[in-house]
Amino acid sequence: MFRSPSSSKTPTPTPAPPPSGPTPTPGPPPVRRRVRRRATVALVALTATAALAVPAVAAAVPPGSPVLPPGRRPPPKQPVATGSGGAVSTVDPDASRTALDVLKGGGNAMDAAIAAGATLGVTEPYVAAIGGGGYITYYDAKTHRVSTIDGREFAPDQMRENAFIDPATGKPLPFDQAVTSGLSVGVPGTLAQWDLALRRFGSRDLDDVLRPAIKIADRGFVVDQEFRDQTAVNEARFRDIVPTRKLFLPNGKLPEVGSVLRNHDLADTYRELAKRGPDWLYKGGLGREVARTVAKPPVDPAATRPVRPGLMTPADLAAYSAVERAPTHVPYRGLDVYGMPPSSSGGSTVGEALGILGNFRLDRRDPVTALHYYLEASKLAYADRGRYVGDADKIGVPLDELLSPGFVRERACLIKPDEAAVAPVAPGTPDGRYEPCVPPGTQTRSLAFEGPQTTNLVVSDKWGNVVAYTMSIEQFGGSAITVPGRGFLLNNQLTDFSFQPPPPGGAPDPNLPGPRKRPRSSMAPTLVLKDGQPRLALGTPGGSTIITTVLQILVNRVDLGMNLPAALAAPRATQRNTPQVFAEQPFIDAYGRNLAARGHRLELFPGPPTGVIGAATALEVLRPGLVQAVAEPTRRGGGSALVVRPAR
Repeated sequence: MFRSPSSSKTPTPTPAPPPSGPTPTPGPPPVRRRVRRRATVALVALTATAALAVPAVAAAVPPGSPVLPPGRRPPPKQPVATGSGGAVSTVDPDASRTALDVLKGGGNAMDAAIAAGATLGVTEPYVAAIGGGGYITYYDAKTHRVSTIDGREFAPDQMRENAFIDPATGKPLPFDQAVTSGLSVGVPGTLAQWDLALRRFGSRDLDDVLRPAIKIADRGFVVDQEFRDQTAVNEARFRDIVPTRKLFLPNGKLPEVGSVLRNHDLADTYRELAKRGPDWLYKGGLGREVARTVAKPPVDPAATRPVRPGLMTPADLAAYSAVERAPTHVPYRGLDVYGMPPSSSGGSTVGEALGILGNFRLDRRDPVTALHYYLEASKLAYADRGRYVGDADKIGVPLDELLSPGFVRERACLIKPDEAAVAPVAPGTPDGRYEPCVPPGTQTRSLAFEGPQTTNLVVSDKWGNVVAYTMSIEQFGGSAITVPGRGFLLNNQLTDFSFQPPPPGGAPDPNLPGPRKRPRSSMAPTLVLKDGQPRLALGTPGGSTIITTVLQILVNRVDLGMNLPAALAAPRATQRNTPQVFAEQPFIDAYGRNLAARGHRLELFPGPPTGVIGAATALEVLRPGLVQAVAEPTRRGGGSALVVRPAR
């Protein structure tokens, strides 16, 4: 049942009887006018809406920074906005305001999302760029259908299972060498995804939605502490790549907080894309430049860092296409939860964990027990993710069985109400033949690395369309390789593949590299409907913690009775079938002792950044016509939530 919270505060733990064992789980909007479009269109993705509901304080400029005229200070942020006409939540005020302007100008949610994504390519270039990819989950108010668009990068045709094995040693490449290399760069999917999203669901052309980002790239944006910190993390890598150093280390130095960073190269690239469309990348000159950069990274001759060449060719770019896919769908407490299908593991793993949790009664008066079940369900779902989920275009993924009532009940039977299972646990067998309970296992594949540096946007419009969009170039700074003269970084998404094939006789690995195969992702842009109407949209960055963050926010909101701002702000923990539960310090302080008594081993999340899990954005339809947009109040510097017409 979807409860309306009575308070924004996180529930205080109070004694209550623990749940018993598993029990059975019990007028169209106006038609949008289509604007005449060019033969080829393209654009970014996701966010929306508007005017500040509560005054926010502009970020302070530290002593010694230049005195800036009005408009040259970092824009203010606010984490919550409630109102009508459309809503948006992103990590960045410029991106949120871009989406707001599109909505106010008559654009729909997809137009605003794409425009915001293009703006993030300027202001958040280390996580969002046309050199990367992502996933969109979309609710169409006209058809009442949920769709997804897979813009995940794929590997070059020459990539094989042993691509990340060093031929000199026979061992996997050191991770830092794999990341900063052409070998890690997948064929970018963002532009193809923008194009498909606009053609299917948008009402604006590419040149319309790119225009705000072009202006921001030309005039520049104000560097804040978060941007400087992200640059500092990458400083050594960036110095070794000539065009990256020139762009992000002005005058050879870290950008100062309060300074203005301009990206005229990206503005010019966006202008050409507005004229030529995405074929310029996939079948034209820009694609040849990208392939040439991957094959021969522009490394400073004085650098000592080994930067391996990649395998991408113009033919790989020409072969790429974004794919519209049917979403995953699971019922939960009277709600319908929709997510991304493979190549992402987000929808399947969130969905399986919810299916497991649906077999238990969770009581808001006993959050410790509810969190115990959340952690155990996550553990089991991650075991199955590692064994069965990969690119469904290349391998068989038993998606229907992983989400089936019989399988999730069989998995739920393994959970004890007062004792944590020793991790890692073994995967289940989604074969259609299910017993009431099966003995627990203790062996499974170790958790593969997946970079946590991603960004998520959510947007709704006045017609009731809703978008959740997660985009990424993988690490902060991706591969660290900038296409010369083009102003954008290339991804390192291929490091999401497993580096080493399993030993002889070992279980197959669904996530090995392969020709034109998409690496498994955890991105989980999620939509929740009730009675066929949108109620929630949410997502987060965080690599493989994305799944647990989305899941925990849903448990907080649906089961523990928190309102959406409290559900996002609440302290987090992540259990990904590892011996430890990694958590934020406030979570350890509040629940650590009681969860440890049930056998959970809690440790501080190592990051990056240390002790911080995710940076979510979300929105909730409170009632018809009234939407609340929510961003992080503090994590990663906080986010920006706006609505078109603030409630009074």
